[in-house]
Amino acid sequence: MDVKEAVRTAKQYIEDLFINEDERITSVGLEEVVFDDTKHAWKVTIGFSRSWNQGFTVGRRSFKVVQIDDRNGRVVSMTHRTLSDALN
Repeated sequence: MDVKEAVRTAKQYIEDLFINEDERITSVGLEEVVFDDTKHAWKVTIGFSRSWNQGFTVGRRSFKVVQIDDRNGRVVSMTHRTLSDALN
């Protein structure tokens, strides 16, 4: 699996989970990609905006890290990432 494939898989996973009538996410985009050699996994951070965040704080986004097994292309996990995580 190459990096472009990993990103496509992660974005599709997020869209399948969150693009629905209740969530109504928008502005889905790639934020970061890291390959973990020890786990043979891609960690792809995808950012998006939620309908209830619009208007409260300009530019407020949610970030999810999708971990994908490089050997079989399957999503292993999805975790939440905050800006404070990125600063540490």
